[in-house]
Amino acid sequence: GSPLIELYVAFNSVSKILGAKGVTIWRSLVGNYITSLEMAGFSVTLLRLDDEMTRLWDAQVHTPALRWGL
Repeated sequence: GSPLIELYVAFNSVSKILGAKGVTIWRSLVGNYITSLEMAGFSVTLLRLDDEMTRLWDAQVHTPALRWGL
């Protein structure tokens, strides 16, 4: 995966671009979650977060790749 510092540099750039367009970031994940050998780079996924999606996002997660709220 890409070095974490590079991912945070990319996140900072994306957050500035979105902020300039009036988009508020409510939740973010930065890290190497799904990686591939010999591939560099990053992906950005955006989701319009309404009350239902916020509730679902904040629910407990227990998978090999992600864990929170336990």
